[in-house]
Amino acid sequence: MWCSVPERLQLHMAMLALQFGYAGFHVVSRAALNMGISKIVFIVYRNIIAFLLLLPFAYFLEKKERPAITLNFLVQFFFLALIGITANQGFYLLGLDNTSPTFASAIQNSVPAITFLMAAILRQKHFYPSNLYTYINSDFRNMDNKKFFADRAKMIEQVRLNRKDGIAKVVGTLCCVAGASVITLYKGPTIYSPAPPLQSVMGLHSSLSLNPFFPSLQSLSLGDARGKNWTLGCVFLIGHCLSWSGWLVLQAPVLKKYPARLSVTSYTCFFGLIQFLIIAAFVERDLQAWLVRSGAEVFSIFYAGVVASGIAFAVQIWCIDRGGPVFVAVYQPVQTLVVAIMASIALGEEFYLGGIIGAVLIIAGLYLVLWGKSEEKKFASAAIQSGGPEQGNNRTSLHIKSSLNQPLLPPSTENV
Repeated sequence: MWCSVPERLQLHMAMLALQFGYAGFHVVSRAALNMGISKIVFIVYRNIIAFLLLLPFAYFLEKKERPAITLNFLVQFFFLALIGITANQGFYLLGLDNTSPTFASAIQNSVPAITFLMAAILRQKHFYPSNLYTYINSDFRNMDNKKFFADRAKMIEQVRLNRKDGIAKVVGTLCCVAGASVITLYKGPTIYSPAPPLQSVMGLHSSLSLNPFFPSLQSLSLGDARGKNWTLGCVFLIGHCLSWSGWLVLQAPVLKKYPARLSVTSYTCFFGLIQFLIIAAFVERDLQAWLVRSGAEVFSIFYAGVVASGIAFAVQIWCIDRGGPVFVAVYQPVQTLVVAIMASIALGEEFYLGGIIGAVLIIAGLYLVLWGKSEEKKFASAAIQSGGPEQGNNRTSLHIKSSLNQPLLPPSTENV
């Protein structure tokens, strides 16, 4: 029956399901924190599940194309893990604990612009982050010569301020920075405050709270960080986005030398797990904290490891392969909307003026950056069609300069 559905409709359905899956991750992660699960324990268990999921696919699918491992590669994987797993996920949970799922999702929309800015500063062509994980593109899947992939990694990101695509990318980046600044520095008055979703059963609170297997119902109803440092939480989330973007930029030279995506991700996940275990040895010595005490905690951990780091990875690869990175990227703000609805219903999250203004600026900046990349491709195509003999000889070079065929949102198995 699924095969009879037009492919374009399949893509839209898959992308909507993907956004719901990632939106659920934000809400589930916040619920896990509200239940009192240790942040470091949550991350360690999540990465164990993700690593065990990735390992067999990386081993069997890339067995023939995986280069021999060397000490130099291991050092690079270690530092990729330090930035893309340890700093990325650590900052995310610290930020989420002090803010809310909606604004954590909203600020992630700035990752494409931050990645573009980093790549331009470092003079390196990058893989634009799309909220997920993948390096596959529609051109590369039909090519046997992997030199094409290596050539793309060598290209330099250029900002042409004399063209509208360059201006759009710069303005979009500034909008994202402005939005993140507004969210961080200005919380503002409460715009919407739903009734706590569990108030109708609060009569059971006194009896259930005596049972260690039931967390406080009142704590589960709070989707925003009351009594915590909102500004500090936003700073942590900005650190999360910077780590994520830096990871994406630094992956390009690694993948050029070690073009086995699943294997790189597996090694990164493994070293990230080791780093978190070392941190846990110092900050989480209470053995009781490592015990999973309820079905809700088990669900949150498995959801993070299986859905956010497993199923979503496969869906993302297929969607970018079939629909292209821009198609995937434009769905990113849908996740923020879904998170807002889910968090409001499930956690009773409140919405603040500063967060709403900042989210609008960030989403506008995201679309400006994507539009700039789209226009960049049009300029390249027009140059190819109107060029003379010299232009014809450089057809491949001009095609490579268009980065529209590169993933525009985070390609990792560890989105957050």
